[in-house]
Amino acid sequence: MQVDLFDYHLPESLIAQTPLADRTASRLLTLNKQTGEIGHHMFEELENYLQAGDVLVLNDTRVIPARLFGVKADTGAKVEILLLKQLEGDRWEALVRPGKKVKTGATIHFGGQPESAEATGTKPLLTATVEAEGEMGSRTLHFQYEGIFNELLDRLGSMPLPPYIKEQLPEKERYQTVYAKHEGSAAAPTAGLHFTKQYLHRLEQKGVQLAYVTLHVGLGTFRPVSAEKIEEHEMHEEYYEVSQETADLVNEAKRKGGRVIAVGTTSSRTLETAATEEGILQAGRGWTGIFIYPGYRFRIVDALLTNFHLPKSTLLMLISALAGREQILKAYHEAVEREYRFFSFGDAMFIY
Repeated sequence: MQVDLFDYHLPESLIAQTPLADRTASRLLTLNKQTGEIGHHMFEELENYLQAGDVLVLNDTRVIPARLFGVKADTGAKVEILLLKQLEGDRWEALVRPGKKVKTGATIHFGGQPESAEATGTKPLLTATVEAEGEMGSRTLHFQYEGIFNELLDRLGSMPLPPYIKEQLPEKERYQTVYAKHEGSAAAPTAGLHFTKQYLHRLEQKGVQLAYVTLHVGLGTFRPVSAEKIEEHEMHEEYYEVSQETADLVNEAKRKGGRVIAVGTTSSRTLETAATEEGILQAGRGWTGIFIYPGYRFRIVDALLTNFHLPKSTLLMLISALAGREQILKAYHEAVEREYRFFSFGDAMFIY
């Protein structure tokens, strides 16, 4: 299947640059995957599409301030890195810019020094050595420091907003879900940004059950589909966890005829990774490189709350697998015509 089949025209003016003051104030496009019926609502009307016995599955990953700015120890040249995945201990996979100038063996210093540490005699707060080079500018970095790494990251790092967002984020917590818990993501599971604690409580009062999975968003979110055919694209692996509590809750709901509604493509990929062929969700943890595109048979996910995705992206392919490519592109065309806000800080879509 050709990647170009998942392209659509999006005016740049529709890319949301800042989050709304009220998380629940977004618009909501609904798509019935059986009939193709499209509806236009406000996000708070989502509860009208949910019912007692449904399970809402949310990704409770927490974004780390993964963007760091440093200098090369030998030249003082400025370097930007984006932490993607903790490998083990103090070794991380990261994207590095400019990648051509940061080779294996290079040392990078972080801590605000204007020049190289050798030139100034100052001791950096954080030092990284490049151990290996990967594809698309990725590097394996080994960090050296004194103290606690996460505290240094909070002090030195900034939120890794996607490249299409040009505005500064007024507060870091606005790029976190209200239920974010386990640190490790290089990007937010943005479908969850629409919820407040009060709104989730309202859904629970209605009889909707909340369940949590963890998937730390990594390189797959930033990596474009470079192949001409989607079957040739290889997904980057990301770490996930499914608790026994969540597995039991989901399986019981399925047994009783309730729906499993994934909040975001990351929750969807986690659920489908941990599912058996018979549609049983299994507790566990590990790495997933699952790539969902049209032709895939969903084993767990019945409905999906998501944001609007980039043209020709793996995320657009995933939702097309759930609702059909032509229906998705028709809905997107309508969203563009009605000037919905797109991407991370944009409006929401409910596929049911």
